[in-house]
Amino acid sequence: MRHSFVSVLSGAGVPIEEISRLAGHESTEVTETAYWHRPALLGGAEAMDEVFPEEDREP
Repeated sequence: MRHSFVSVLSGAGVPIEEISRLAGHESTEVTETAYWHRPALLGGAEAMDEVFPEEDREP
């Protein structure tokens, strides 16, 4: 779930510093090395958009 969490936030354009803080990391280093694989994250974010289409989201 952490990879999905980071992926969705990254795909939404959330800065790595904010993602790192929300994931509970003390610095961006862990987020960048363990979770933030940018090309893979974009694919994950796109997949999550298909699973949870915008029209199904609450405002």
